[in-house]
Amino acid sequence: MATVVPTSEEDAALSVVRFASELAWADAGPEVAEPQVSRLCVEAEEFIVMGKWLELASLMITSAELIFSKVSEKDIESIFTIICNLVTKTENPDEVMEIVKVITTKILQQPNEKPAVRLKIMISLYNLLETPYCQFYVYMKLLNLAVDGKVTEHIIPSFNKIDNFLKDWKIGIPEQRELFLAVSNILKENKSMSKDAFKFLTSYLATFSGDDSHVLSEAKEEAARAIVEFVRAPDVFQCDLLDLPAVTQLEKDAKYALLYQLLKIFLTQRLDAYLDYHAANSTLLKSYGLVHEECIAKMRLLSLVDLSSDGSGQIPYELIRDTLQISDDEVELWVVRGLTANLIDCKMDQMNQVVVVRYALPLFFVSLSSLLCGHMDFNSCTYWP
Repeated sequence: MATVVPTSEEDAALSVVRFASELAWADAGPEVAEPQVSRLCVEAEEFIVMGKWLELASLMITSAELIFSKVSEKDIESIFTIICNLVTKTENPDEVMEIVKVITTKILQQPNEKPAVRLKIMISLYNLLETPYCQFYVYMKLLNLAVDGKVTEHIIPSFNKIDNFLKDWKIGIPEQRELFLAVSNILKENKSMSKDAFKFLTSYLATFSGDDSHVLSEAKEEAARAIVEFVRAPDVFQCDLLDLPAVTQLEKDAKYALLYQLLKIFLTQRLDAYLDYHAANSTLLKSYGLVHEECIAKMRLLSLVDLSSDGSGQIPYELIRDTLQISDDEVELWVVRGLTANLIDCKMDQMNQVVVVRYALPLFFVSLSSLLCGHMDFNSCTYWP
């Protein structure tokens, strides 16, 4: 099969139209196909002469999508490289945006057909754009495509540069919410990335202020999810959820008040408070998929941190035993666990049966995404060499 080999920028668009239309009409026979191909080429040439780049993009993308399954991946990439390049032909940002919408709409129509190729086309389009909002728009479409086409592994590496993109895009609060939540939802499907998913979910919740109760109520479900994820995560001990209006609104919420109470216990109280809570709300914990034994283990570590933070600098073994509700033989084991998790820095004085504390991890911290700047580079992605 012939490959598109453009000889100039203007000829490139005509070559794509001719190549795509010939394939699209091939089954109709030459008597039907030739007039149609000629008509499309004439239209394309008129659009080029008149500088109607949006109309040309619509014409080209329609023909190209019809032959997506009929040509090699190399030809697909060549064709769409030429189509995407149309965004550089106009200096009108509104027209650029309309061209972007035409291209992305077609690319996303059949996400399961060669999804990785479609993703590469979208990335090429992104890197041709100079308008920040257009870049953001395409990136969000990239996320949708990755999810629908089940190729999220190719887009996840770009999450490391979200902070960079944010400063470049200069998007508003609603767009930031959309971005943070979309990224968190992608990451939560990968168990090994639960900590990152929680970080982006927290960033989403942090975009809500306490000024508008109606807007704030939109975050209730995700706030509840964040609490559950924090309690469940065996390796997350710090969070700023109690400082976020999106979360604190749950304190008096009929549906989520008990869940908010659980969060306060984990961050401000000790094991005995959790055990009392469990005795009264075991069914609720099970409904959220929380395992009692795992909660006890986490609360023991958090209780150890709390003991280490009282300022005395020393914790008697006996106090650790009673607070964590363990045997004498387990005291040093739990101290070692705290050390291993980097929750405390201490040494054990076995002679005097005390733990000498040098440092204890603060359980509250601000984990909002900082705003940097950057250009999208997917060379580190798993798909691209």
